[in-house]
Amino acid sequence: MEPRRTPPEYFLEIFADKTTVRDVLKGVLNLIFFHRYFTCIRPKTFDVLDFTLPVINDVDLETLIDSRISTLVRQHATSAAGTHDGGAGAGGSGSGGGVRGRMAVEFYEKKRRRSGLWFGGLAGKGEEEVCWEVWNLDVTIATPRTESERAKVRKAMENMLQKATLKILTVVNRDKDHIPPITTSDSNPFPYRVVVNPRTDGWQNRFGLY
Repeated sequence: MEPRRTPPEYFLEIFADKTTVRDVLKGVLNLIFFHRYFTCIRPKTFDVLDFTLPVINDVDLETLIDSRISTLVRQHATSAAGTHDGGAGAGGSGSGGGVRGRMAVEFYEKKRRRSGLWFGGLAGKGEEEVCWEVWNLDVTIATPRTESERAKVRKAMENMLQKATLKILTVVNRDKDHIPPITTSDSNPFPYRVVVNPRTDGWQNRFGLY
């Protein structure tokens, strides 16, 4: 049996306060999908902080992204409620409640199932999904309590968002050899998944594609 190849993984550091985290995550996730959504799309633009980013005009994708962001924010609120030690934000600046979470975006290709192959999600009779790329977003949500802290957090958010967008653009323009060929006429040739706080024992143990 041919061993399963480990897909490339990319890591992004995301830092935002409670009032901005939804927009920051929406912008970063849409930028990833903008370069990995291989269908005919009519992109829109979205302003977050001092950046204008593309947004995929697709209701299902927008609903999925909003749902996953809401789940992460709810989990943060639950964690922050039990944290009163005034955690540190980006760069060690005191920002209060620096609770971390993770989101992952996984892209898959449909491949014909080999005889005796039993793992992987089913795509249909005789097919399986094989992950070919993973994006991990390490998210820190800060709770600044003073005007000074808010100013520091604002600057940190802008710096983090700039670094994240530049890294995404660098990766998608540099790393192309691992992208599978499009062999289907489906509207979306590559199934994808957006996961909140994914298991740390390997991407191959996570199922439920979209």
